[in-house]
Amino acid sequence: MEVMLAYDHSRNARIALDAVKRLFAHEAPTVTLISVIEEPGSSTSAGDEMFEAQYQEQKRGAEAAAAELVAAGFKARVLFAEGDARKMILRATQERNPDVLVLARHSYKSDGNFLARRLDALVEEFDHMTFGNVSAFLARRVQCPLLIIPTHAE
Repeated sequence: MEVMLAYDHSRNARIALDAVKRLFAHEAPTVTLISVIEEPGSSTSAGDEMFEAQYQEQKRGAEAAAAELVAAGFKARVLFAEGDARKMILRATQERNPDVLVLARHSYKSDGNFLARRLDALVEEFDHMTFGNVSAFLARRVQCPLLIIPTHAE
């Protein structure tokens, strides 16, 4: 069994990671974590620094999540992509054909990570209190089963 997990090292992604470990423990699938680093809105050196900081944070988080999965008896690998998260995750599902795509439902609760500190991320938090931009896009387009994990419970 192949499970693909959208993972950005946010609070919500960690909830989805815990759900994958719990729901698929008996299957012991291969889990591919897809981590998308979105391009900064600026082409200045400050934008480059922001991108590099985000990339390093997500890389460390995704690799730690993969190690956590391996320690729990799963096979795990990490894919990194750069660009629009919606399109990159869709493309990964088209290329890898997972049995299921798992992602966290967007929530209004900020997690305090790198992206949550950016003003546009805060605006998004209020705009997409149910499914959110990424999960709504993928729900309409992915060709594999999609499991959206609720994130309101701690």
